[in-house]
Amino acid sequence: MMVDGVEDQEKWLAAGIAGLQQNAFYMHRALDSNNLRDALKYSAQMLSELRTSKLSPQKYYQLYMRAFDELRKLEMFFKEEARRGCSIIDLYELVQHAGNILPRLYLLCTVGSVYIKSKEAPAKDVLKDLVEMCRGIQNPVRGLFLRSYLSQVSRDKLPDIGSEYEGDSDTVNDAVEFVIQNFTEMNKLWVRMQHQGPARDKDKREKERSELRDLVGKNLHVLSQIEGVDLDMYKETVLPRILEQVVNCKDEIAQCYLMDCIIQVFPDEYHLQTLEILLSAFPQLQPSVDIKTVLSRLMERLSNYAASSTEVLPEFLQVEAFSKLNNAIGKVIETQADMPILGAVTLYSSLLTFTLHVHPDRLDYADQVLGACVTKLSGKGKLQDSKATKQIVALLSAPLEKYNDIVTVLKLSNYPSVMEYLDSETNKIMATVIIQSIMKNNTHISTADKVEALFELIKGLIKDLDGAPHEEVDEDDFKEEQNSVARLIQMLHNEDPEEMFKIICTVRKHILTGGPKRLPFTVPPLVFSSLKLARQLQGPDENPFGEEGSTTPKKIFQLLNQTIETLYSVPSPELALRLYLQCAEAANDCDLEPVAYEFFTQAYILYEEEISDSRAQVTAIHLIIGTLQRMHVFGVENRDTLTHKATGYSAKLLKKPDQCRAVYACSHLFWVDDQDSIKDGERVLLCLKRALRIANAAQQMSNVTRGSTGSVTLFVEILNKYLYFFEKGNPQINADAIQSLIELITAEMQSDSSTPDPAVDAFFASTLRYIQFQKQKGGAVGEKYEPIKV
Repeated sequence: MMVDGVEDQEKWLAAGIAGLQQNAFYMHRALDSNNLRDALKYSAQMLSELRTSKLSPQKYYQLYMRAFDELRKLEMFFKEEARRGCSIIDLYELVQHAGNILPRLYLLCTVGSVYIKSKEAPAKDVLKDLVEMCRGIQNPVRGLFLRSYLSQVSRDKLPDIGSEYEGDSDTVNDAVEFVIQNFTEMNKLWVRMQHQGPARDKDKREKERSELRDLVGKNLHVLSQIEGVDLDMYKETVLPRILEQVVNCKDEIAQCYLMDCIIQVFPDEYHLQTLEILLSAFPQLQPSVDIKTVLSRLMERLSNYAASSTEVLPEFLQVEAFSKLNNAIGKVIETQADMPILGAVTLYSSLLTFTLHVHPDRLDYADQVLGACVTKLSGKGKLQDSKATKQIVALLSAPLEKYNDIVTVLKLSNYPSVMEYLDSETNKIMATVIIQSIMKNNTHISTADKVEALFELIKGLIKDLDGAPHEEVDEDDFKEEQNSVARLIQMLHNEDPEEMFKIICTVRKHILTGGPKRLPFTVPPLVFSSLKLARQLQGPDENPFGEEGSTTPKKIFQLLNQTIETLYSVPSPELALRLYLQCAEAANDCDLEPVAYEFFTQAYILYEEEISDSRAQVTAIHLIIGTLQRMHVFGVENRDTLTHKATGYSAKLLKKPDQCRAVYACSHLFWVDDQDSIKDGERVLLCLKRALRIANAAQQMSNVTRGSTGSVTLFVEILNKYLYFFEKGNPQINADAIQSLIELITAEMQSDSSTPDPAVDAFFASTLRYIQFQKQKGGAVGEKYEPIKV
């Protein structure tokens, strides 16, 4: 087909439209004056414009639509003529005298439409005559549009069941035969377009063909609308005839489009009942046909059909749909040895979705699909094709979305094998999807075996995979990934202590392979899960099972000690210290003094040897003091040793204000409300006095270096500690000591060398108001506070 530049196309189209309009004008004038011969003469000349070979299909279509509109008017005239008594048979004969074959056939189709409507002859005879005569046009574009016109004018006049044109017998067969014959001829013309013109114009021809494909596909739509085409006729006649044409045309574009048309236009029920016939055509298609897309659409339609109603599911079982689809996909992949991985994976992904919809209870079917996918992928290494990778993720996500339960998915033995073929980055994405599914559905994973299987699945997040490139990882993404693993660890639980201990050991085995970067995220949740179990086991009988190998708090604490030590390699001493203190507190709850003492010892060693940053030291010493204050398990000797160490560390902090605060915090170590044995008023007073000396020294240093004594914040804070112990009944803290401290603070605040600080002024004023409030309470409290003057 000769197609020139855009400008030439526009010029030729304009000339064609002008010629068409001019002849249409004369045709209308003849119609108005009821001059039949002139009307036919000018209509033939008008239709001669469609004989052009210069226009592209797109431009030809514009010209055809103009002619189509005029032909509708001519058809109306023929109907009027018939009503007036003009013989349609004569008219049918008359238009055959048109000089050129193309205008003659358009006029024949137009008159034929009126002829059928008049019922002067059986519809099947007229249609057969017309479809045969249209063979006279063998130019692909002209022939396609002519047959499209025939299809258009005859679609409402087919001798169908219940139609006014229904004949005596075999009515539907005649209608089907007409449509299939027209479809077959149109497809041949459409395919022939591919082989006309030079090879260099191949891409242009393919584009033109795709523009014309709907003309061919409309025939299948007409077939699907014929009422008389029931399942038996579809199975015995319609589908085999269509497939025969599709397979025999041996054209990639036609096969792909027409197979898709069949799937889209005919009912799902028909597809299901003729699955074997339809699937048998796929291996016979050209190797270059995009079978994966067509088959995927078929499975998608069947999946939606299955999901539409539970009543149709028995039909799927009856026809063994899964088995047939599975075999068909296997044959297609076997036949097309060079099919890209993307194609195979897409097919398996669609088959798995179909299986999950139709046979949700048959896990063996789902596993069979995954196994077939593994077989196809074997020997290929990690997938490099991003589209294939995306399909694998869709394949793996389908069971998660269907079952909403990772425990069910873990029963699929081939599931982890498919994940092996994902690259490192995608493996992590898939692992995250799995964890999110567990979180969303609050899935209960309660055995060590399931935890083992789960952690094998998500190992992309747990450790660096073998062969994974060491790329720069986004810090925020990494934290998010590891936090999701931490949340997962917290969700693992079993009421049976023995099984829970096995779960903890399984998790520990996996997370310790994660390397120093991951441990700070994964060790803490493991520690807290273990402490929860240890507290659960505490009680008068430490070993309720009476078996030597059973789980005990001591066993758990030994494991924890070894686990926390791994943080030394990070290094993360501050985190390790916090965890040791948590373990000490849990050991305290379990009444295990030696264990608690050992954890405190480890925390002190870390403090001395590993924590050198002054801010970290301040935080650590306050954590130590806070934890030690809550301990009740220690005997006098052990407590004194630990307390002495803590006060020693406090006094050695770098900054004086930090020293002061740590020392007055130590006062709580000598006075614990709920322990009568720990109420040493003298040592409390010693700590507070020592804190005052340090606060005084801090002021003097400030005076020397800055020329002012600075703020009196520390004194006000110490005053609040005095008031706390005064209220608690410490005999060493009396009203005189508090009075003298108030006077000291007042004097300091009025001193010329002091720095004004509104926050401290407010703090001190609030403290004095509290004293006043207590005095006004009356009773024993008021009496106690009465000597203090504010």
